[in-house]
Parts: sequence; C-alpha cells; structure tokens
Amino acid sequence: MNIVPHWMRGYQRHWLSGDLVAGVIVTVMLIPQSLAYALLAGLPPEMGLYASILPIMAYALLGSSMTLAVGPVAVASLMTASALQPLAAPGSADYVALAMLLALLSGGMLLLFGVLRLGFLAHFLSHPVISGFISGSAILIAVGQVKHLLGVKAGGAHVLETLLQLAQAVPDTNGVTLGIGAGSVLFLLVARTYLAPWLVRAGVNAKLADLASKLAPMLAVLVSTALVAALRWDETARVSIVGAVPQGLPVLAFPSIVLSAVGPLWLPALLISLVGFVESVSVAQSLALKRQQRIQPNRELLGLGAANVASALSGGFPVTGGFARSVVNFSAGANTPLAGVVSAVLMGVVIAALTGVFHYLPHAVLAATIVVAVVSLIDVQTLREAWRYDKADALSLLATAGGVIAWGVEVGILMGVGLSLGTLVWRSSHPHIAVVGRVPGTEHFRNIVRHSVATEPGLIAVRVDESLYFANSEVLQDTIESLIAAQSGTRHVLLVCSAINQIDATALGMLTDLERSLTQRGIKLLLAEVKGPVLDRLQTTALGQQLQGRVFLSTHQAFVFAHQHAALAVPTP
Repeated sequence: MNIVPHWMRGYQRHWLSGDLVAGVIVTVMLIPQSLAYALLAGLPPEMGLYASILPIMAYALLGSSMTLAVGPVAVASLMTASALQPLAAPGSADYVALAMLLALLSGGMLLLFGVLRLGFLAHFLSHPVISGFISGSAILIAVGQVKHLLGVKAGGAHVLETLLQLAQAVPDTNGVTLGIGAGSVLFLLVARTYLAPWLVRAGVNAKLADLASKLAPMLAVLVSTALVAALRWDETARVSIVGAVPQGLPVLAFPSIVLSAVGPLWLPALLISLVGFVESVSVAQSLALKRQQRIQPNRELLGLGAANVASALSGGFPVTGGFARSVVNFSAGANTPLAGVVSAVLMGVVIAALTGVFHYLPHAVLAATIVVAVVSLIDVQTLREAWRYDKADALSLLATAGGVIAWGVEVGILMGVGLSLGTLVWRSSHPHIAVVGRVPGTEHFRNIVRHSVATEPGLIAVRVDESLYFANSEVLQDTIESLIAAQSGTRHVLLVCSAINQIDATALGMLTDLERSLTQRGIKLLLAEVKGPVLDRLQTTALGQQLQGRVFLSTHQAFVFAHQHAALAVPTP
C-alpha cells in the first residue's frame, strides 16, 4: 500500500513558492482565529493552537482538496460548547477531557463513513437547511460574544435570556473593555470593506491588498496586546485578558473514554460530523472548480476523520474545513496541502516558543474577531431567493435558524432536517398528475391544461410525475376514478409512466385492484413508457401477466392502439 499522499507523488518544484507563501499567510490568520474559537468553545486558548497542528497534517495525508484549510471554525466551536456545557463547567479538566472525547467520536464516525463510502451524505442536508443553521448559529455566536465586548458577566440558555441578562448588565459595562472591543470591531469592519481599495489606490497589487485586508485581525491582536501590556489595563482598568498560555508542544495522549459521557455526546458528534463534512465539501468543491480540479467526497470523509482523531490525540477539539481560511489559502497561491503542512509547522513554532506574546491579549479583541467573522455568515440572500422560488425551502431555512436561536444547535438542525424530509414526503404523496393529449401533427403529448392538444375519444391518458408508493397510490386511484366519472364512454385508461422510477408493493396492489375493477366495467388499463427496471419487476407479477399486449414503448403507440380498438371496447352500463 502506497502511504505517500497523492499530491506529493507528482509534486512540481514551481509549486513550492506558492505553498510557502500561503502557509505563512494562513498561519498569521490562524493564530487569532484559533485562540478566539477556543474561547467560543469554552476551552483554554492553547487548545485552539493545539487543534491547528496535527489535524492539518492528518488531513494533508488523506484529504483530496488541494486548498482546503482545516482547523477550528466558528460553527463547530459553538456546537462543541453546546454539547459540553450541560455536562461540565467550561474550562474545567472534565470539560477539556470531554472536548477531546467529542473530537475522537466525531473523527471515528467520519472515518467509518469514509470506509463505508458514504460520501453521498454530503447531499443529506439541503442547502437551505445548512444556510439556516449557519445563519442561526452566527446570530447565536454574535449575541454570546457581546458580554466580552462589554466586559460584563451574562449568559443564558437561549438568545432571549442572554439578551435580557445583557440588558441588566449594561450599567456594569467596563469602559476600557468596551473601547477596545468596539474599536476592534470598527477597525475590522473598515479593513474588510475599505482597506483593499485604499491599498490598491495607493499602488499596492490588488491580490496583496486583498490578502492584507484579511490579515487585519492579527494587527488588531498585536496592537491591543501591546496597549494592555504597556498601560497595564488588566490591573488599572480590570480588562479581561487571556493570561498565561502554556508553552510547549502538545503531549500526545489517547482521550479517556467515559462510557457515561458517550451517550450524551454521540448525537452532537454525529451532527458536528455531518455539518462539518457538508460545509467542508461545499468549500472544497467551489475552490476546486476554479482550477478545473475535482475532490472525492469519500476521501474527504477520511481526511476530516483523521484530522479530528489527530485533534483528540493532541489535546484539541472538533475541527473541520474553514471557509475564510480556505479562500485566503487559495488566493495566496496554495497549490497543494503542503501549504497546510507549512502552516502547521509554523503553529508548532508559535506554541513552542511564542505563547508569552498572548499573555496580555484582551478577550474583547478575540470577541470582536469572532463577531466580525460570523456576521458575514448570516445568509439573507439565500432566504430571499428561496422565498421567491420555493417557500417550502424558505420555511425550512427559517425553521432551522429559528430553532438554533431559540433552542440550540442540535434542536435547530433536527428541526430543519425534519421539516425538509416532511416537505419531501408531502410533495411525493401529492404528485403532479396531468391528463395529456397529442400536440397536433406530432407524436408529442402534453398536459391538456397547459397546451392546445387533441384527445382521443374514450381514452383517458394520465401522466403521474412521481414514483408510486404507499403514500401516493390512493391519490392516483382517486384521480383516475374521478376522471372516469366525469367522462362517460371511457373505454381505455392509459397510465404514462415516463416519470415513474419505482412501484412499491402497496402501489402494485392498487394497480392490480384498479385493473380488475376497470376490466369488470369493460375498460382496459394501458401502460406506456415504462422504464426498464420497473418493467422487469412488473413482468414477474400477476398484473404484468394481465397486461400482456397492453404495455407500449411510447404514448403514441398506446393512442394508436386505443383508436384502433375503440369499436371493440364498449363499456357496460
């Protein structure tokens, strides 16, 4: 078995400069994000740094994307906090151990899915559900970070309770903390919107200007840390700071598996796995298409699974592919996962020797970094488009977002998936059924309501645009009976099967009973355009035997048959 990653076997020398540059730039971006997302997950800041070394290398070995940047992300961090806070106090030793166990469970699930080749799970969550989940999570995250921007203590089980506590805590706002936090938010927003155009007008290359605007969070971290350290605001103004960050590379250790904790964690681990996988695949595919590359979903499962197992073994928490970092990685010229390896090595250097730099880093700046990052995830455009095109999808989006905001991430995503599946079942149980006729002078057949077509006297031709199964078979039978009752002199009923991919046992029983009932009334049941797999199964049934000679390759042939046999099929009174 060849254990050398696929991208290394054909590595070209001219790719190296792009990978090195991208690795350095992503590292500068990753440092404040990893610290911030550890804070969001309720974990010590060093765990964010730990989750940014071995997971990246593990993904580089097994993943298929050339530019996906794996590590801590906002949504997975929120889901981690949501899963662990009912079980242990944030920041405690038990809480840390549970975070590592959660990463191990998530990684194990992803690896199992990859071995079973379940890459199609990327399509399990619809785009509106994912959009609603991320939008709701972004609002939940932003509201949860306001307390750090104000320098107050506040929290709640849901957004409304958090907002009420924040309103009560406003009089206790720390002015210096608010200045740091609000100033950082303003700076980051201005940098995101205006810095790149300003630099371009100043003569900077457009690509470099865009990258510089994305690295603004690191500048905010350095400036705010220097101010707090120089003015000792942590003592004189009681500004909350990160404090001592342990120096040294993480110690590899297998997370302790507490069976009593596996029960409450398996569902959050599954949801983190699914959401992280879908989000990662979406980002990886969009970037791969820009270079005419392809990703392999099953390989992505293995890569992300290995990354989470590596995170668990090295003292980290659940990770996945990040959108912003992946875009920066791509824009900076990354050609292969070597860029990620470079970033991981540099993060190792930071942890081994430079953690003292973050001692005076104010929590307000990390909160500002999180708020600015997640606000851009609120997807109003998808909601607007879904509402115009398909209100059921829009309602799924709103239900998911509302569920996340009101009851938490697990409930929200389960509500969205449940509503999506419910909508799918409802639609398939109420299929579009059209009576069709011939377009004059052709062998084409269209809906009599939408087109000017000719019908055959004594023939009712029905096209059902859905597979037939237990939930919709009675609807079809009722429709046919209603059409017969409304049209006297019916001699043939034609079922056009061009859109029927499957007929289950219940629908087969309905068709058998319908054929028997029609025969008793002197009416013949005809089938046309039956797909091969469906016809193969029908031919082995009693219905298939009864319909010998009445199953036609085309609707045209069925119409000709009905016309020629009109005189022979006289219905009984």
